[in-house]
Amino acid sequence: MNLALLRTPEPELGGSGLVSILIPARNEAGNIAGTVRAALASTGTPVEVLVGDDHSTDGTAEIVSGLAAEEPRLRLVPVPSLPEGWTGKNAACAHLAGQARGGYLLFIDADVTLAPEAAARLAAHAARTACDLVSAVPRQRMDSLGERLTVPMIDFLLVGYLPVAAMRASLRPSLGAACGQLILASRTAYVATGGHGGIRTSLHDGVRLPRLFRAQGRRTDLVAGRDLALCHMYAGFREAWAGFSKNAHEGMATPRALPVWTLLLLLGQVVPWLLVAAGLLGGLGPAAFALAAAALALSLATRTAITLAVREPWPSIPLHPATVLVALAIQWNVLLRRERAGAASWKGRTYPVSGA
Repeated sequence: MNLALLRTPEPELGGSGLVSILIPARNEAGNIAGTVRAALASTGTPVEVLVGDDHSTDGTAEIVSGLAAEEPRLRLVPVPSLPEGWTGKNAACAHLAGQARGGYLLFIDADVTLAPEAAARLAAHAARTACDLVSAVPRQRMDSLGERLTVPMIDFLLVGYLPVAAMRASLRPSLGAACGQLILASRTAYVATGGHGGIRTSLHDGVRLPRLFRAQGRRTDLVAGRDLALCHMYAGFREAWAGFSKNAHEGMATPRALPVWTLLLLLGQVVPWLLVAAGLLGGLGPAAFALAAAALALSLATRTAITLAVREPWPSIPLHPATVLVALAIQWNVLLRRERAGAASWKGRTYPVSGA
C-alpha cells in the first residue's frame, strides 16, 4: 500500500500568491452554490473563483450571478460554443484558464467542496516540491448502494497499485496520474504545455493532463485529498455506470491492458473469497484452505486499510469483491460492445471515441 500517497500536504500557508479556483459547470444547480461558497471560504492564500457556465439549461448561471453580486472575488464566465474537436470539460477549463489572473490554477469539479486550507496547501506543496501540477483525490461521499459498488475503486486502484515512489522519481509520462476532480497547475507551465488545449479530444483529464506535462519535462504529483475536499460524484448506480464508462475509454479498457488487470484483480481480490467459500463447504483440503484464507485476509486487510485511510464508508468493505466485479464489467462492456460503447455520453453531449 502506498503510504506516501496517503499523506496530505503539510499546512504550510501563505506566500503562494493568488490562486484562481476554476469551476466548469453544466447544469449544476443542485451543487454550485455550496461549491462556490466553500471555494470563497479558502484561507491561507488569496483566491478568485471563476465559474464557467457551459450552456446550462437549469438555474446554474442565475445562482452564480446572485452570489457574485455580493462577492467581488467571484465571476461568472459564459463558456463559448463547443469548438469542433473538443470535449466539453476541456473547452470550459481552457476558457476559464484564459480568464484567470492567478499564478496557480486550481481546477475543481462542480461537485467538489473544498476545505478552507485546500488551495493554500496544494499551492505550497507545488512550490515546495517544484511540481508544475499537483492533484489530490478528495474524500468520496457515497450515499447509495450503487455508489458503494463503484466509487471505492478509484482509491483502491490509486493507493493499491500506483507506484508512487517511481512516479516521484521519474518524469516518464506513463507514470503520470491525477484525479480530474481536483488539479492544481502553475499558470506558466499550463500555458507552456498547452494545458487542456493540448488534450482537447480527451475525456479523462486525470490521465491525459499529467502525461502531457511530463512529456514536456514538467514534474507532477498526486497526493491524498481526504482532508482537502469532499466530492459527491454520482447519485446512484445508473449515473455511476455511465460516468465510469466514459472514463474507461481512456483507462483500463484497452485490448492490451484489460486482460492483465482482469487477471490481477480476479486472482488477488475475488478468487480468494470463492476458494474460502468452497473450503467452508468442504471442497478444499486443509493446506489449500489455509492458503486461500491467508490470501483472503490479505485482500480484506488491504481494502480495509485503504478504506479507513481515505475515510470512505466502512460498510463498503464487505462489498469489495462485488465492487471489483462491477469495475471489470464496466471496462469489458466498453471494450467489447464497440457499437454501443463506441461513443461516450455525458451531460447531454456524445463524443465519438476512436478505437473504443
